[in-house]
Amino acid sequence: MIEVSEYQSIEYQSACAAYALLDLGIHPGDRICISAPNSVELFSVLVGALRIGIAPAVVSSSATEREIREMCRDIATEWVFRETDLQALIRDMNLEPRNLNELRNLPSCRPIHFTSGTSGRPKAVWSGWLTHEESEAWIADETAVWGFCAEDIHLVNGPLSHSAPLRFALMTFFNSGALIIPPKFTAETAIEAISRFGVTTTFMAPTHLQRIMESIETDRIPHSIRFIAHAGSTCKERIRLWTHEIFGVDKVFEFYGSTEGQFTVFPGSQWQEHPGSVGQVRPNREIRADSLGLLWSRSPAYAQFIYWGDEAKTHSTWSADNWFSVGDYGRIDAEGFVYLEGRKGDLIISGGVNVYPAEIERVLSNMPGIDCVVAFGLPDSIWGERVCVAVSGDVSESEVQKYLTFQLSAPKRPKSIFWVEEFPLTHSGKVDRLRIQNLLRESN
Repeated sequence: MIEVSEYQSIEYQSACAAYALLDLGIHPGDRICISAPNSVELFSVLVGALRIGIAPAVVSSSATEREIREMCRDIATEWVFRETDLQALIRDMNLEPRNLNELRNLPSCRPIHFTSGTSGRPKAVWSGWLTHEESEAWIADETAVWGFCAEDIHLVNGPLSHSAPLRFALMTFFNSGALIIPPKFTAETAIEAISRFGVTTTFMAPTHLQRIMESIETDRIPHSIRFIAHAGSTCKERIRLWTHEIFGVDKVFEFYGSTEGQFTVFPGSQWQEHPGSVGQVRPNREIRADSLGLLWSRSPAYAQFIYWGDEAKTHSTWSADNWFSVGDYGRIDAEGFVYLEGRKGDLIISGGVNVYPAEIERVLSNMPGIDCVVAFGLPDSIWGERVCVAVSGDVSESEVQKYLTFQLSAPKRPKSIFWVEEFPLTHSGKVDRLRIQNLLRESN
């Protein structure tokens, strides 16, 4: 069942949650961990924690007990809340004897997020406690880019344990907008919400857009959308063009960011002239590429971060002059458009030629019949490393090789192709590249 949760309703529930957390003996300055499916209750408890000065970390509802224990140990908390706990926190609280003036109307911090764990272990990204002025600046920063307002109805599609879906939901709430939070994404639910309930804004991964495209039976969706933002993986050209056609090219925006920070914004209207780009730097940010092509960004104080409990990782991420890198390689053209080329540690050196997996994945993802692709290198006695791809979809090896003959130069074409029925995912729901590579190395 689809419901629109108005700002006032979530504000009240968040106040209940804030005082319920205090009554449990959790104090301002503490951390809590939440592992539950998407719900209004989850979002309300999270907001309540932010309003009372407790730092929430939302982790996947499918996380194992071992994973949850490790993440809780990393952020020094024993407080874990699951779906039934969240409902009880709100249901059992009476606000009448409470002093609601104790609650902030602004977040006390940014939520703690765990990275995808591509280096083998998720790391907690923490931006510290925010003053009133810093909270206002953070919200104003996001509002300047996306124009959040009280008239918005935002549809949540991705898990709130992921940074982008949660960020868009929070910014809608702190601008007094309404939210639709289904327990999980389905194409049917998204289509109904957009066409019947006046959704004005939403964030989707390309996978969400593809599922909607494959499910819709007409060439039009009645909508009130003013923006659809997408990010997280390569968006196939046919999906991008369909989204532009259905919702309007001026309503579709790509962006480049990570758990650690946000870097660029790319209006759909600029895509035709700059294919392959992820856009230009967003307001209040700077971005540059060093001599090796490693991308660095500089952000405002309220958007800076550390890796909780990992001083060495934090130190290696930040430069002496206060720029940080998340390990992406790319280039920036004369107009300031950013093009991603790969990730630190993913580079393949085959026969002395530098090959970036991101380019192979971007090209091959546009091949009809390909559902998912991961490019990587394996040791080779002749080439040093040979270029490999793992793919899922209804295509043959000869079809892949023929397609790539006209798309990539010889050193970039894969010498080995592996078919995978189901790709393993990281804690944050992205394809687990490291695990794929290790599994195929072992079997090879």
